[in-house]
Amino acid sequence: MSERRGALFNATAAENEGDFGIGDWGLFLAVSLIWGASFLLIAESLEGFTPGMVTLGRVGLGALTLTVLRIVTRGRSIDAEDRSRVLLLAVVWVAVPFTLFPLAQQWINSAVTGLLNGATPVLVAVVSVLFVKVRPGGRQVLGLALGFAGILLISLGSAAEGASQARGVLLVLLATVCYGFAMNLAPALQAKYGAVVLMSNVLSVATIFCAPYALVDLGANEWRAVPTLSLVVLGAVGTGIAYWVMVSLVGRVGSIRASFITYLIPVVSLVLGIAVRGDTVTALALIGTPITIVGAFLASRRAN
Repeated sequence: MSERRGALFNATAAENEGDFGIGDWGLFLAVSLIWGASFLLIAESLEGFTPGMVTLGRVGLGALTLTVLRIVTRGRSIDAEDRSRVLLLAVVWVAVPFTLFPLAQQWINSAVTGLLNGATPVLVAVVSVLFVKVRPGGRQVLGLALGFAGILLISLGSAAEGASQARGVLLVLLATVCYGFAMNLAPALQAKYGAVVLMSNVLSVATIFCAPYALVDLGANEWRAVPTLSLVVLGAVGTGIAYWVMVSLVGRVGSIRASFITYLIPVVSLVLGIAVRGDTVTALALIGTPITIVGAFLASRRAN
């Protein structure tokens, strides 16, 4: 597809528009497992660090990991005409949501956070319809309706536990909206620069945005072994490597189908949250989760 010069969103053909191959499934499962475990790593990191330091740590370490890879592979630099898009992507895909998730997990547990994040495919599809101008078919419309119904059930299930719970739900949903926009911005840039070059620059810019918040209450951070190790893994693997894999998947199968990873993320997050931290989830959240997954699947289907 031709790119509209100056347009913020551009429809970009995926490398594989047919059934997933073995390589596609490998990328899909890898990033699902990594990001599913990230909510647990955030929770463990918060045992020793402030939300601002968790955000800065994961983004900065992710940027460092991919910058080293970019230097080793001799990746190109970003053209001047694309720097504003990279800046915007750094804000909506990294800086804002990565700040919101640790804040939210002060009021809701990692399992519910993962469940709410399962709304991402619905929001990716909504942004695609509105801004990339993809016309929805009947299955997509039904999927969007089911997806939002599931989100409502998950939100009500957590919000019923108190006002602070509702605040956490809102923060996660705002982060998920950011993801909906980001995953429609990324494909054209990925096609031009590749995953390592794009995300090393995105994470580096996002590190600058995240730094001031980390300086708030700096003395409250405790550099104990488990939180520190959790933050290192969260940054290098759960951010740097995960974004490399995710953006590669977006380029291969397209943004909407790549967002299918969030079907598995809630499952991984739920299992780890319950097994490791003793988290609990409400009945409404458990009912809403499969509804959201079915809705996201239908919404992400082709219009034909």
